Amino acid sequence: MKNVINKVFVFFAACLLVTPVVAENIDLETARKNISKNFGGISAKNIFPSPIPGLYQVSMPPRFFYASADGRYFVKGDLIDLVSQQNVSLAPRKKSVSTAVEALGEKSMIVFGKDTLKHTITVFTDIDCGYCRKLHNEIKKYNEHGIRVRYLAYPRAGVGSAAYKKAEAVWCSKDKAAAMTTSKSGGQVKAKTCDNPVAKHYKLGEDIGIRGTPAIVLSDGTVVPGYIPAKRLSDGLNQLTR
Repeated sequence: MKNVINKVFVFFAACLLVTPVVAENIDLETARKNISKNFGGISAKNIFPSPIPGLYQVSMPPRFFYASADGRYFVKGDLIDLVSQQNVSLAPRKKSVSTAVEALGEKSMIVFGKDTLKHTITVFTDIDCGYCRKLHNEIKKYNEHGIRVRYLAYPRAGVGSAAYKKAEAVWCSKDKAAAMTTSKSGGQVKAKTCDNPVAKHYKLGEDIGIRGTPAIVLSDGTVVPGYIPAKRLSDGLNQLTR
């Protein structure tokens, strides 16, 4: 409850900041132009009114935040409806994440499992991460439980690190899936250079706020940190889709 109160306080502060904007009665079209101008030309379709007059929700996938109608102020946090006890920021924030992940395209990912499987998860992975290896060792179990796994690279040590170079070697391999399995088992994958998406994957992970691996992104944009056994994950996903 303390966290909720803190978040509400942030938005009370935001309301104070945007009070002059409300008084000016800026219309939606003008607000969108103001916000777009001050935030790098965001498309108007990504700017919507929020429940607070004068405050607009803005999606810059995978980022989601609020901005004042004049584009001068922005607020990063959750908007809580104290009547319904709902976090009204949750759904649009998750949508922003899923949009960014899908924008990468599956061609840049390493996929295990047929596209006919019931569920698809996207996993930010580090070649050297112990729990990432544990997850990959059970990749067949995930598939057997109806879960298709798509990998994105997230070398925790950053661009240019040994883990980064291992990821590049995997993504530059002719048979990427086989190279991933070899690398995850501690084997050596011949270093190669090519036009690869590892840096782009890593940046997306940073933008989302990934701090550890594996980090599982569900189809709705929910980010689940850490390893989850195949059956438990399958049971949870089945409940969500009922």
